[in-house]
Amino acid sequence: MSSSIKQIMQQTRVIPVVVIDRIEDAVPLATALVDGGLNVLEITLRTPVAIEAIIEMKKALPQSIIGSGTVIDIKTMQASLDAGVDFMVSPGTTSELLEAVAQNSAPLLPGASTPSEVMNLLSKGFDAMKFFPAIAAGGVNMLKSIGGPLPQVSFCPTGGINLNNAAEYLALENVACIGGTWMLEQKLIADNNWLEITRLAKQASQL
Repeated sequence: MSSSIKQIMQQTRVIPVVVIDRIEDAVPLATALVDGGLNVLEITLRTPVAIEAIIEMKKALPQSIIGSGTVIDIKTMQASLDAGVDFMVSPGTTSELLEAVAQNSAPLLPGASTPSEVMNLLSKGFDAMKFFPAIAAGGVNMLKSIGGPLPQVSFCPTGGINLNNAAEYLALENVACIGGTWMLEQKLIADNNWLEITRLAKQASQL
């Protein structure tokens, strides 16, 4: 289960964390990110159109790896599976969610922010995790500290990461990739400025 999520993480250095408010933005926005070299996308399930957006993106960009974020319970997990996601991301975990995921095919990147949470997930067979909320949970120093006793775990830190501090995270041995939103400024999306989003995506993909 976590080996395939590791393979997905190795496809990219940056995973854009995408919030879709208007369904008409879904395909142009995803296309702009992919054109900029970011081929792994996390679509958060925070808006009413998120699942529909994932379905449309999967149709329009079949070569891309499109997952769902904010998977927090059985309902959001099932909606993700029904939409055909390539992977799922959770901000944290519950035993109920982990048990349900074990019965299904789409790999999960579970959230953790403390050594105990990391050890608990490791005991359940996960060796790839989302470190969230990255900055608030201790950032680079916390990841270095966790990496000492638990070097076998790979992380995708997300939360407060931007172009200015991204390289610091990517330099860590236990960081496979990072999640971020800095290439997804709301004004650019509102203005349909897909060219600028592609430029920012290209900048991110070259980190």
